[in-house]
Amino acid sequence: MAFLSDAQIVINALDEYYQESISAQKPAITQQPLEKIISDLQLASYSHEGGLTGERLAEFMRDYLPTTTRLHHPGYMSHQVAVPHYAGSLAALIDTFTNNVMAIYEMGPGAASIEYHVINVLLEKIGWQPAPLNLHEVPYSQAYAGGVLTHGGSLTNLTALVAARTKLVPDVWDSGIPQDLAILAPAGSHYSIARAAGILGIGRRGIYELEVDETGAIIPERLPKAYARLRADGRRAIALVANACSTAVGIYDPLNEIGDFCSEHGIWFHVDGAHGASALFSKKHRTLLKGIEKADSLTWDAHKLMRTPTVCAALLLKDHRDLDAAFKQEASYLFHDKEQPGFDFIHRTVECTKAGLGLKFFFVLAALGEKGIADYIDRQYDLAGKAYDYLEHLDGFTCPVRPQSNILCFRVQGDDELQIRIRDRLNEQGQFYLSTTSFMGTRYLRVSLMNPSTGMQDIQDLAERILRLRKDLSRNQ
Repeated sequence: MAFLSDAQIVINALDEYYQESISAQKPAITQQPLEKIISDLQLASYSHEGGLTGERLAEFMRDYLPTTTRLHHPGYMSHQVAVPHYAGSLAALIDTFTNNVMAIYEMGPGAASIEYHVINVLLEKIGWQPAPLNLHEVPYSQAYAGGVLTHGGSLTNLTALVAARTKLVPDVWDSGIPQDLAILAPAGSHYSIARAAGILGIGRRGIYELEVDETGAIIPERLPKAYARLRADGRRAIALVANACSTAVGIYDPLNEIGDFCSEHGIWFHVDGAHGASALFSKKHRTLLKGIEKADSLTWDAHKLMRTPTVCAALLLKDHRDLDAAFKQEASYLFHDKEQPGFDFIHRTVECTKAGLGLKFFFVLAALGEKGIADYIDRQYDLAGKAYDYLEHLDGFTCPVRPQSNILCFRVQGDDELQIRIRDRLNEQGQFYLSTTSFMGTRYLRVSLMNPSTGMQDIQDLAERILRLRKDLSRNQ
């Protein structure tokens, strides 16, 4: 077996790739045409003939890695994807090699136990009662929190709304979907909320938009008006969705006040904290999530702000019984009486085959510790604040809101088309990679400061490059 020698080839190539990336020797992004990449990598030849080992593997790595987007590059400031800690990558190797599909305990006792543990770590950060370890001694009727790890926040948001729907309409799996269901959510919610509404049979017209302030945050005082409109239309709310934080500009909704409203009216309160829930690790920034314990469910992605490789998303519920009741299907080869020394996660998720996602998060957490995670979050959030202060006072730039997270939007003087053209030109040059977003009807350049190697000098260099591009584009126009 060539495992050791081939693994060394891959590790050596990745180490060189990492050094090139953090030192900015190579561009952050290089986009070649699809057909060229397929040809240059000789994909057809390898697919037909095999032989990707030894020197041919080394050659492939030399050709493949330059086609990737370098997240470790300090100029990578685009999407909300973790710049992974190497420990998580080692865990991914272990998980894929052992291939324990641990949704049922007997197919991965170690992986299932680790998932159970890291879920409890997150539950304690929220302030909920963690799940007991001595399951056989605790009555199922006892109230405590629970959760499951899934392959992405979109699936997690969907599962949360499935649980909310099942609680509101217990016989939905037998009788079908009533036509009077609805969701309360701000327009700035992640697109997965609208997608989930479609999958659940509610549709976009079943989403009642909540009023927001100039930062995009929900206005609690306007919630009664939106709910009254929903009720006047003869609808029942399966859930109210709030953001912690918003995808576009990284602003947190006032969870404490929203939680009180939902409790008063008996509405399931779901918080999409895919990106910003990680601030719960920070003593400095956890106040942004004040009132999170009042939620019924929370989406929290480890593969965003906890340095964990994709994908590892947690769905956490205040009451485990609501999650356990979300799905009501039978499969005699999986669900039956048996000796059970552990816990089966399969009844909590859409997925049947599920990777040991907790292993990646645990390895990162065990390498950095909770303080290491907190220090990283503090650094990235504080960097966004410093970048805001710099750009807001720099001639030619404006920012729509002061950031509450590591997401910062800004705009160079000019129209919406100019923002897109500047972003495209930056990506062509490759030293900086950022995204854009539309906020309150206006197009902004957008950075997600995910990289612990990115500093204020990189922000200043980016601003200087943008000003030069604006001048060049205006002159050419």
